[in-house]
Amino acid sequence: MREKLSGQSLRKLAETCVSILLGNLLLGFTVAAFIVPSGMIMGGATGLGLALSRFLPLDTASLVLIFNLLALALGWAVLGRAFVLTTIASSLLYPVFLGIMQRVPGIENLAGDPMLSALFGGGLVGVSLGLLMRVGSSSGGTDVVNLVLHKWTHIPVSVAVYVTDIVILGVQALYSRPEQILFGIVLLVVETAALDRVMLLGQSQIQIFAISPRYEEIRRRCLGELQAGITMVCIETGVTERSQRGVLCVIPPRKLYAAKMLIQSIDPGAFLTITQIKEVRGQGFSMERTYVDLSAPERGERGENDDADC
Repeated sequence: MREKLSGQSLRKLAETCVSILLGNLLLGFTVAAFIVPSGMIMGGATGLGLALSRFLPLDTASLVLIFNLLALALGWAVLGRAFVLTTIASSLLYPVFLGIMQRVPGIENLAGDPMLSALFGGGLVGVSLGLLMRVGSSSGGTDVVNLVLHKWTHIPVSVAVYVTDIVILGVQALYSRPEQILFGIVLLVVETAALDRVMLLGQSQIQIFAISPRYEEIRRRCLGELQAGITMVCIETGVTERSQRGVLCVIPPRKLYAAKMLIQSIDPGAFLTITQIKEVRGQGFSMERTYVDLSAPERGERGENDDADC
């Protein structure tokens, strides 16, 4: 058991490291290829670097690195060493990758059209941030500042995020052309949509709730043929006011058609509700499935309290 847990821990650590590397590399590439050349506005530490680069003789990557280091020092003083150790990787990797990408010849000419830059830039920024957030990391910078503001003022972190981004976007808007501001809004919308998709990638499942007098056969066949997780729910029918059980089943989307055909083959008149759920945790999903012997006795032999009357 100890070896198994050790193997799982190593695999989790490897996935975390790969996600942090890929997320920061993709973010550096996207900012260098699509955002900086088009001049569109952007929030976070990158937006602050873009704003300050207008007035200081430093490139965006250097300014982001300086800001991230200052934010780490602030986080160390206010939030503690443990917090800094969990964010230091991205705080250093992102500006380094950004500086490397900005020195790639011709990268600024990859997308000449501002709309393409906004669409690709927003999508790739959302993907990169999603890779980081899925493993509990971030790109540092304003994320640290937002947590410090939360600790000092007790305002919600979400409010702190809005305040800092509005200030950074407002500073850039002062010297940006109207179309750059509009493309920045497009970038933000696409980024948010892509981030939501990546955060839920591979976690979305389908929930089926079946109501039928033949609930026991539905239960056994879904367990055996679909290898689906089943929960029996005590219900009372609305018209006949008869107590029975409903079958609650959570399955991957690819099994939806098979599940519907199976239930309808057992009872064509079964009442079904089908819902898409965003995330499922527990055995068979976020934990290894525990298999049981499906040749166990029928319902009447399971226990005193396990009757149809609930």
